[in-house]
Amino acid sequence: MTLEALGWTAHEAEAFQPFEARGLRPARIAVGYGATFRIYLEDGETLADVSGRLRHEAVARRDLPAVGDWVAVRWAPPDRASIQAVLPRRSVFSRKVAGEETAEQILAANVDTAFLLTGLDQDFNLRRLERYLAMSRESGADPVVVLNKSDLADDVALRLREVEQIAAGVPVHPISSKLQCGLEALDPYLRPGRTIALLGSSGVGKSTLINRLLGHERQLTAEVRASDQRGRHTTTYRELVVLPGGALLIDTPGMRELQLWDASEGVAETFDDITRIAAGCHFSDCGHDSEPKCAVKAAVEAGQLAPERLASYHKLQAEHSALEARRDVLARQAEKKKLRTIHKAARHLPDKGRG
Repeated sequence: MTLEALGWTAHEAEAFQPFEARGLRPARIAVGYGATFRIYLEDGETLADVSGRLRHEAVARRDLPAVGDWVAVRWAPPDRASIQAVLPRRSVFSRKVAGEETAEQILAANVDTAFLLTGLDQDFNLRRLERYLAMSRESGADPVVVLNKSDLADDVALRLREVEQIAAGVPVHPISSKLQCGLEALDPYLRPGRTIALLGSSGVGKSTLINRLLGHERQLTAEVRASDQRGRHTTTYRELVVLPGGALLIDTPGMRELQLWDASEGVAETFDDITRIAAGCHFSDCGHDSEPKCAVKAAVEAGQLAPERLASYHKLQAEHSALEARRDVLARQAEKKKLRTIHKAARHLPDKGRG
């Protein structure tokens, strides 16, 4: 494949110029297996490891390669390639890692369009979709909501209106991957060289949709539990695959937990209706909670804003504030550790003033 077929743009070409002068080659991360990656090159694919220098200089996880990244590699066939650098990303999907650890996890990089997949079964959840919308809008990619399992919905038109109310300006397409209905609506996004990220929780039908887009049964699928319509993970790692029409698709494992990471702008854009209403609040810093003359609370009381949407907004704002506080603490701790290391090294330096 050509680099352009892999998604190479003028952005990457300009960023790669210093590495080309060093005799390095461009490649794109297809799969990550822990410390080892499978990469696509212009004339094939191979395994690659992160160079010791890049690993040593990485300050955080985001400095290391992720699926979808463009990288500069040193490769002498048939040996493994060595990843020397990660090129600047045009877009990046990231979340807080699951659990108590305060760290960022990159899900996909250099994505053009994000298919936010949700099921029209008993697991349909507008509040969860708001989180995916916020993450997508923060990423720099264009979000598209895909309502799968339309064959299981009692009222598709009602669900469509509900989603359109919280996803203003975002395309919304109801489909049934199982029955192969409505898939033609996705064709305009699946252009050669364009990268699509497929995001959604377990059981929404990502693997079935990928099989339909590929034209063969490549991904394992699993039936959801009848009790709660939740599914098992059938994708265990992120992978960049090339579709028959030339588009590139990044599949991601279903996420039970989606905590946003540094998505303040994405949250503001996702809840722009609240932002507009808040312009009428008496206090410029109104928190829309207990303050008097709050236009947002008045809109809820008047039935113009769903109380569940305001509660979701408050929840995401509180999560963001708590995460920011933890990140500030960790940053101060890291700075203190750095200073201690510098002082310790300075004490062992020879005193040139003696002797």
